[in-house]
Amino acid sequence: MLRIPCPHCGPRDETEFTYGGDATVAQPSDPESMSDAEWTGFLYLRDNPKGAHREWWYHAHGCRRWIDIVRDTASNRIVDATEVTP
Repeated sequence: MLRIPCPHCGPRDETEFTYGGDATVAQPSDPESMSDAEWTGFLYLRDNPKGAHREWWYHAHGCRRWIDIVRDTASNRIVDATEVTP
């Protein structure tokens, strides 16, 4: 189990969080003009990197804030955690 260092609540078990996805993927600038194939690529065809990777996590059972986490996918070690500011 991961211990996620929440910037507001301190270290917590991952069961308090909801995974929000890859934080490196940019949202489409004009989604209405995308074809079905482009949407399929955006939604489902992702890289699976080994090493440091940015992810979004939502602290659902805590402060209810989004956290930007850098996690090493090879070791599951969390390198950095910062609050996502709107």
